[in-house]
Amino acid sequence: MRTKKILAAITTATAAVVLTACSSSPDEEFNEADVTFAQDMIPHHRQATEMAALAESRTTNRQVLDLASQIEAAQEPEIETMTDWLESWDQEVPDSMAGHEGMDHSGSMPGMMSEQDMSALEDAQGSAFDEAFLTMMIEHHEGAIEMAATEQEDGSNSDAVALARKIEEDQTAEVDRMRKLLDS
Repeated sequence: MRTKKILAAITTATAAVVLTACSSSPDEEFNEADVTFAQDMIPHHRQATEMAALAESRTTNRQVLDLASQIEAAQEPEIETMTDWLESWDQEVPDSMAGHEGMDHSGSMPGMMSEQDMSALEDAQGSAFDEAFLTMMIEHHEGAIEMAATEQEDGSNSDAVALARKIEEDQTAEVDRMRKLLDS
């Protein structure tokens, strides 16, 4: 009888180990760099989309409007993806930037605009907006590129590293485009 209990316990323990191994995949593994990347890139992307949303009511420049639309279209789904990762990793998701007063991340993350920068952008119109938007967004993108490079070096989650690579490629191309617009 004792042997049956021991075998039952061993069988139960083995089944638990097998089920645990089957329920986790390599894509679910993550490290602190992956968490930091997602937690920092979410507010970074939110600020970029906030900046891009200003274009519609402040410029008639079709190229700037198209770029702003492209930025919003690319970064909103990335915010959702990173939010999903953090939730699945049981990690804190940064609060929405709605009512972002007092949430100045300009000193803590590369490329983030200060509250004063954002106010100046909100107050600009026409060609003054275009120049301010492009100049600030170049700096903002360069910060994101830096953060993405860090994730590619230090991250362990293959999906997060792939997104970092995509962000670096996409935003490098957008920086080139914005510099050409500023020069024209």
